Amino acid sequence: MQNYKKKFPFSIVFVKLNYSFVANCLTTAQLDVLTTISDFAKARKFFTGSLGFVPTMGALHQGHISLIKRSIAENEKTACSIFVNPIQFNNPDDFNKYPITIERDLDLLKEAGCDMVFAPSASEMYPEKPAMKFDFGALETVMEGAFRPGHFNGVAVVVSKLFHIVQPSISYFGQKDLQQTQVINRLVSDLGFQTKLQIVETLRETDGLAMSSRNVRLSDANRKLSTVLFAELTKAKNSILSGESIEKVLNQSRLNLQSYKEIRLEYFEVVNASTLLSIDNEFSGEIAICVAAYFDDVRLIDNVVFDLVK
Repeated sequence: MQNYKKKFPFSIVFVKLNYSFVANCLTTAQLDVLTTISDFAKARKFFTGSLGFVPTMGALHQGHISLIKRSIAENEKTACSIFVNPIQFNNPDDFNKYPITIERDLDLLKEAGCDMVFAPSASEMYPEKPAMKFDFGALETVMEGAFRPGHFNGVAVVVSKLFHIVQPSISYFGQKDLQQTQVINRLVSDLGFQTKLQIVETLRETDGLAMSSRNVRLSDANRKLSTVLFAELTKAKNSILSGESIEKVLNQSRLNLQSYKEIRLEYFEVVNASTLLSIDNEFSGEIAICVAAYFDDVRLIDNVVFDLVK
């Protein structure tokens, strides 16, 4: 654990390691907050019904709560995890700045009707720095994988551990993290996890911005400007559906976003929604248009998924 700590500033690591203290203080009769793997395993052993699971990194918003409510509607019990996973951050500054709102998170979960929360410390999840490496082929070399090396390995490690610990009947993920959902789908398929994946449509603010824990870090000006991402995705979707060539749509959308000096565009891609590989004008099936861009130091992603039938 010593080498693991050296990767991050001590103060930030201390906050992440002490989720257990905060969570224990806030446990209530209505919401069981479990902070160790052994305690969660004991609680899980005595429950045989359908268990829905929503894994999160905290800083919850209504997008997360919509997943919780979907799980409650479809399962006898619902569990949520709150764990800021350090090994999926290829940028230490992003990890350091990730918002920690554990008290508010637990209030929201209690109000929503969640039954169980697993809120472990980093040392509980990783007694030693993980050595395991996953290879998801092309899924981890395009878009997010190209710009965030090692990210999906960190996601796969933590999700694997959480699935082993929680043993969920159904696991709920938001479509906003489309590439992550495809990686986890492959993980479940290849390793035979006995959980069904339920991908839920992205919940948006009234102005179209996809809900994200990072939105709170946007300046007022960038918050207003950030709506151009969904606007451009929608415009590109409509252009493709009207018959315009994919190459023309891509070029125009990239130029539109790059015209804003406040935006640093990383990618804007039109891909097969299952493989996430680029497509041409002959493609017929489910399409995803995906975007990632920086607004100052805040990185936002979004996508739209739709059918194109030739």
